[in-house]
Amino acid sequence: MELKDLFEKAEEVFGKEPRLILLPSKGKVVFVGDTHGDLEAVEKVIQRYLKKPYRIVFLGDYVDRGKYSEENIRYLLRCKLEHPEEVFLLAGNHEGFMVKEFYPANFWTSLSLGEREEYGRLFSKFPVAVTTQNGMLALHGALPDVKALEDLNQVELGDEHWERVVWGDFLESGTDYAGELWGRPQFGREYFSRLMERYQKEVLVRSHQPGAPLVMFDKRCITIFTSSVYLPIRTIAIADLEKDVRSSDDVVLEKI
Repeated sequence: MELKDLFEKAEEVFGKEPRLILLPSKGKVVFVGDTHGDLEAVEKVIQRYLKKPYRIVFLGDYVDRGKYSEENIRYLLRCKLEHPEEVFLLAGNHEGFMVKEFYPANFWTSLSLGEREEYGRLFSKFPVAVTTQNGMLALHGALPDVKALEDLNQVELGDEHWERVVWGDFLESGTDYAGELWGRPQFGREYFSRLMERYQKEVLVRSHQPGAPLVMFDKRCITIFTSSVYLPIRTIAIADLEKDVRSSDDVVLEKI
């Protein structure tokens, strides 16, 4: 498929999706962390889990750092077009280069201005979070401070809520908001607990923050990475959508 056709069809599909994806209460879900040009990791996940009863949620950051950024994102877009109800691509901070530049950005700097604009427009349509009926929430970075989860459907690229969702970090300390570190807003246990209670969710699955523990906040916050550019071991999280999820003990953390 030509790139222009791929983009046009992908924009149409993403244009029909809300910013907040609600998964059905049947089957299982596979959460995939940052892939950052690690095409091999993505292909493994797709080959293993793109079948019933699974749905696959990618948590953002598909480009930069790794060697195969363009191949990775094109492959994922084709998977999305072929399986729109089984594959979900959330926005990460590396999809937001057009509104907030960062480094390293080897994928973005390799593109012409026109290509950047094409990718930027497409990425701006990606959803920002996935929620389930059994107590889970998934996104790239940190929780947004909105009145209700449904308000995420009004999030705009580059606004305060988008900033927290794709750039936010979590700290083990008990603080609420702890300022910014290298342009990344920092949040603690109190912030996490307060918002998870507001949204009536038990477990958050995220990526984005390589230095974070795999499990935080009384086993209610899971941080995974699925790219070898960070760690030699790639991790995914698998949950049964038909069973209540109260902590990481109810989630399978698998190495691929």
